[in-house]
This record gives sequence, C-alpha cells and structure tokens, in this order.
Amino acid sequence: MFFKAVDSDALLRSRDKFKCLQLLNLHGVDMPITAFSNSNRDADNLIKAVNGAPLVIKLLEGTQGLGVLLQETKKGAESVLEAFSQLDARVTVQEFIKESSGTDIRAIVVDGRVVAAMRRTAPEGEFRSNIHRGGTGMPIKLSADEEETAIKSAEALGLGVAGLICR
Repeated sequence: MFFKAVDSDALLRSRDKFKCLQLLNLHGVDMPITAFSNSNRDADNLIKAVNGAPLVIKLLEGTQGLGVLLQETKKGAESVLEAFSQLDARVTVQEFIKESSGTDIRAIVVDGRVVAAMRRTAPEGEFRSNIHRGGTGMPIKLSADEEETAIKSAEALGLGVAGLICR
C-alpha cells in the first residue's frame, strides 16, 4: 500500500477556522452565517451580522469542541467577546442552527471518496455533538448532497484525507 505525502499547507489551512471558512465559501460550500473579529469593539456589529442571539462563538484555534460557546443572549455574547478580546483571542461568531438539535453529520473523505460517515448526537443539555464532549456517533449512509458537500469541502482545502462536518 502506498500513501501520498501529507500536504502541510493543507493541514494548516484546515486547522485555521477563519481560513478554512474563507476557502469553503469561495468554493460554494454552504455554511452558517459567520463573522470574524479580534476586537470586542465590533461586538454589536458581529452579533447583528449573524442575526443576533442565540449564536455560537468559536476560538479560531481549537479542536474537539473546546473553545466553542453557545450564547443565548446578546449580553452574554458581548461579555464573552469582551473576555476573549482581553486575551487577544481571535474568534468567529456564527448563527446558531436550532434545527440541528444537537446533531451533525461527520464524513471521512479519502482521495475524493467518502469512505465512512456518522451522525453525531450531543448528550442531554449540550449543543456540541463532539465525541470528546460526550456525544455519540452512529454510522449512516449520506445523501447525494451530503456526499457532494463532503467531497467538495475536502477538495477546497486540498486534503487527501479529511473528517468533515457536512450538515
């Protein structure tokens, strides 16, 4: 069995949420409304940009659901943005997709093919479905649209192997 060399630039692109979101948007991948700032002076505009609370605030550098916060109110969001600003932390603010009900779909793409997929479900009282946060995963068959989104996302980031959320 032969393996291709890992593209370190692609790995860096995929780990930076802001750059990742820009590339996915450029390639026409649908995603929640997202805004970016590294200053709490923009808090009001950031919150308005994603249609208000509830909303999700994410540290740009983070994995496994760490640094991902659901803010139910504008005041709560302003407070978190202020705290992150004091730490010089860069964040994204995203609209909260209520319809997801604590679930998402994770697809594993290898060389332009979906090789596995699962529905992840958050534990009771949690909105993050990450397995590391106590979520559970069940194997599923993707719809054609979900499969296309996963493959398009991996290609946009230049990743030969990727674990992607496709809904």
